[in-house]
Amino acid sequence: MNFLIQPSSDDLMLDRCARMMSESEPWITLKRDYEGCRLAMRGDYKEVYVATKERSGELLGFIVLQMAGVFKGYIQSICVSPQARGTGLGTSLIQFAENRIFSESPNVFMLVSSFNERAFQLYTRLGFQKIGTLQNFVAKGFDEFLLRKTIGPLNSFQKKEK
Repeated sequence: MNFLIQPSSDDLMLDRCARMMSESEPWITLKRDYEGCRLAMRGDYKEVYVATKERSGELLGFIVLQMAGVFKGYIQSICVSPQARGTGLGTSLIQFAENRIFSESPNVFMLVSSFNERAFQLYTRLGFQKIGTLQNFVAKGFDEFLLRKTIGPLNSFQKKEK
């Protein structure tokens, strides 16, 4: 499957991403509705990258990064459409995010829901390590695992020149 990954701040595209997110796991189980997903797509220091089919422009997935704060380089959300799952798109989105984040920070952080076993397996296969558990963090009865992938400590990191 040929796809393009590019930044988007277009309100209609962000709303399409929010709709896809609200109709997918883990957000269904975590009871994140469309309006909650819409809000999650926007805000200061967020970067949204969408994956679309190369020829048709069909939305296949997206990734939302938070590039400021203590956890600079936080992958806030990743979502792949049902028809694109198993194609390598999720891996490509994460690798894209890692390249973006590692240009400014030595750490990539993300959360994964304890019940989202396929995603957890993907992230650990890609080199993320579980560094903590946040009990009942998003929804009662479900834990979130804090994951990290690093290329070194903060105090010796040098930002890459653009």
